[in-house]
Amino acid sequence: MQRSRQWQWWIGALLLLATMVNYMDRQTLSNLSVRITTDLSMNEEKYGGIEQYFGLAFAAGSLIFGILADRLPVRWLYPAILLGWSSVGIATGLVSDYKSMLVCRTLLGFFEAGHWPCALRTTQAVFELRNRTFANGILQSGGTLGAILTPLVIRAMVGDSEAKGVWRSPFVVIGAIGTVWIVAWLCSIRSADLVPRNEDDVKEEPTASKKDSKSSGFAVWNEACFSNRRFWTLIPFVISINMTWHLLRVWLPKFLQQGRGATEAQALYFNSAYFIAADVGTIAAGAASLWLARRGVGVQRARLWVVATCSLLCALTIAAATMPAGALLNVTLLIIGAAAAGLFPCYYSYAQEVSPRHMGKATGLLAAIGWFLSSPMQKEFGKLVDATGSFNVGFALFGLPPVVSLIVLILEYRRSD
Repeated sequence: MQRSRQWQWWIGALLLLATMVNYMDRQTLSNLSVRITTDLSMNEEKYGGIEQYFGLAFAAGSLIFGILADRLPVRWLYPAILLGWSSVGIATGLVSDYKSMLVCRTLLGFFEAGHWPCALRTTQAVFELRNRTFANGILQSGGTLGAILTPLVIRAMVGDSEAKGVWRSPFVVIGAIGTVWIVAWLCSIRSADLVPRNEDDVKEEPTASKKDSKSSGFAVWNEACFSNRRFWTLIPFVISINMTWHLLRVWLPKFLQQGRGATEAQALYFNSAYFIAADVGTIAAGAASLWLARRGVGVQRARLWVVATCSLLCALTIAAATMPAGALLNVTLLIIGAAAAGLFPCYYSYAQEVSPRHMGKATGLLAAIGWFLSSPMQKEFGKLVDATGSFNVGFALFGLPPVVSLIVLILEYRRSD
């Protein structure tokens, strides 16, 4: 039975909501980081270490759930994963010390990783190639929507209270939201809706192993990843966008409060504004790619223009690190947030085309590599802050990695279309 276009975009909205819940559980810690590090007696290195282990667990979860997404029905795997991370989010509100916080955030990272291979398999099955970058932009925008709402929810629940442990209730409330999504998902989609599309308009890299890919596990991985030039091209890209986006996500509240003297309320409200700008960036990146493609610019070339623009704007962190608190700094940070988020829908579309037949494995391994190699930077940045007493040097470097990876993409895709 052919599904309507309205149904397709309803599924897109559900994916947006799943990403929103994912980020709300994730962002609660960074928004309350000053309170939590004080209450649990953590220095900046320990705080960075928590985010490092979150990222390493995310890397492991990306690989494991990427494999499972190719083997198990996504209709059932997806809600099971969401229930897992929601439960851990609730448990985070009950921790008593640094070690228990570390365990909860590690488990959260593991389960949250499963969202992406399931979501990307869904957009690949539901949306045709021409609309997919825009659909992936909607998917990614759910993260920024969640990040917009999280500071407002926290502000409403915590306010100006200085009571010890007041930070715990947002973890419990936000963690419980995911159960509503599970019901909506199961009522909206069937397993037959998630059969992968034939990508007649995407040329896969030729490999010698295709003949044996059904009988040999290594041959499948070789076809999807190891002998696939597109896979290797995307490795520096996924590392760079993860490094820039997540360093900003984790440290921006502390940069504003401890580095620029903002109050908690000011930092929370600005964090919402920052992620509004990021949301605009994801939608704008997807829409710009679609607009260019509809006007005769090749699909790959259109994406490359978007990637180039966003990468260069991310480098404004160099200027932001030298600015005092004020309107100019705020505007610059908003531009950086929009640009950093705008890189993701393009990456997702590239990753979906690495190996359409084994997309879960390819996207899962790429995500694992990106998180595994970028996450240690969280702890290293914390060490740098403890050693220098300043956020400025590290913050200046946050936006440079995408510029480096842009060169690799240009070399690979300049002959496309």
